Amino acid sequence: MTVRQNLEFPVIRQPDYKKEDLTDKVKEQLKNVGLEEAIDKVPSELSGGMKKRIGLARTFMLDPEIILYDEPTTGLDPFTSNEISELILSMQKKYEVSSLIVTHDMACARLVSNRIVVLKNGEFAAEGTYEELEKSEDEFVKGFFEFS
Repeated sequence: MTVRQNLEFPVIRQPDYKKEDLTDKVKEQLKNVGLEEAIDKVPSELSGGMKKRIGLARTFMLDPEIILYDEPTTGLDPFTSNEISELILSMQKKYEVSSLIVTHDMACARLVSNRIVVLKNGEFAAEGTYEELEKSEDEFVKGFFEFS
């Protein structure tokens, strides 16, 4: 499927979708992620960062209230990781959407979070702002912030 078809896919499966609104919505979401020119490309023509951006655009096609991200910057170089984090933050603000982000990328966590929960063996080990957790005396928690 092309990028256009990928973005249309979740919408056309909704019982109340209006075909006439679809093209404008696709273009809007591609503009939001800076990839208007990629509308007719196929996945093999996209870089890893472009694929992440297209995934984000596709998610916003359904006007979600909450988005769950699973390692959104994995496999990306530091520059592209930062771009994706900035994009997540700008989309959160623009669409007033809540995000739950699972990540080991502390630079991403620092930029996009207002609260962080650190898990240890599936249990909450600590919770707070980035700045609060960065000052933690707990050795396990400190390990996440030593290199950030």
